Amino acid sequence: MRPSRITQLLIPALFGLSIAALMLAAFPDLRNSHINTRQTTELDQQNNPLWPDSGVVSYSQAVGRAAPSVVNIYTLKVSSIGNNHPLAQHPVFGAQIRRTQVPQTSLGSGVIMRGDGYILTNYHVIDGAEKILGMLYDGRTAPVTLIGTDPDTDLAVLRIDLDNLQPITLGKPGQAKIGDVVLAIGNPHGIGQTVTQGIISATGRNGLGINTFENFLQTDAGISPGNSGGALVDVYGNLLGINTASIRSSDSISFAIPADTAQRVLDEILEHGFVIRGWLGIDAVPMTPRAARVLSIPMINGLLIRAIAPGGPTAGVDLYPGDIVTSIDGQNVMNSQTSMTQIASVKPGNPIELKIWRRGKTLEVTAVAGSRRDRPKR
Repeated sequence: MRPSRITQLLIPALFGLSIAALMLAAFPDLRNSHINTRQTTELDQQNNPLWPDSGVVSYSQAVGRAAPSVVNIYTLKVSSIGNNHPLAQHPVFGAQIRRTQVPQTSLGSGVIMRGDGYILTNYHVIDGAEKILGMLYDGRTAPVTLIGTDPDTDLAVLRIDLDNLQPITLGKPGQAKIGDVVLAIGNPHGIGQTVTQGIISATGRNGLGINTFENFLQTDAGISPGNSGGALVDVYGNLLGINTASIRSSDSISFAIPADTAQRVLDEILEHGFVIRGWLGIDAVPMTPRAARVLSIPMINGLLIRAIAPGGPTAGVDLYPGDIVTSIDGQNVMNSQTSMTQIASVKPGNPIELKIWRRGKTLEVTAVAGSRRDRPKR
């Protein structure tokens, strides 16, 4: 007798249910798997501001974490009128007018790095300031003390004597990728703390002539006068960089000093009073096709030595003007900025291996790094 259609459907279903019952009896953890998955999904939604099902994208949590760590900086500078006054050349009053001292105020931003009051800002924000005042996110104000500066990276360390400070959380600028969303927090034009949004446009940007040592994060987040020294943070409120500069013709091309560089400057200033950097005492320029033609040599990637500082670390070493440095500690020379940064990272007293091209021959020379702090001042 042929089984009915209903019987044909019931037999596989009952078989499947039997297998499922056996599986649940053997593996009871399977009962809670859908609950764990649901809990994990809800947790991801809470922690990820870009979760597609969380509704309107908001960075309020990131701002809430970072904004209390950003300080408005106000400075007072005193300067002479000089020759700018219309009566500066007056035969009777000119000399007195030129000597007249005029107070000037300027503004910027800073980032609280430690709970005991240490703040990072740009050197150019406080350069020449007679008095510095800090205003916190909660409206409290207090005088700020200058602890130390590092003009080579355009950074300065300040300290404010207030309680209940909220230091910022450090991010990982080395892992930042082009296209990552970032937020800039500062005091543009003195209107009060403001947040702007953008993306990482480039990393490792150098050769701009802004600082001696450059390794900028480039962003299109709006950076205006007053933002200098403020925070560039990721979408979780972690510090990626100290906002430093923007191209004057456009607020959409801006630069920030990576947070790990800024942290190193802070640590060294607090420990030594200055930043320790290596120095070789070599004046060198990148090799170019034009320089190769003028010197009648093949085009070689490297740095052409123009001069060696008398009494410097390489003054007694087998190096001469006209030599071309092609490698530093096994790393091929790509550009002068990268090489200078590489040398600066060597602790004074440690050896540096140089590969030299000289008149068609390759030589290896060992130099000992001196201290950049001891270099001759120009």
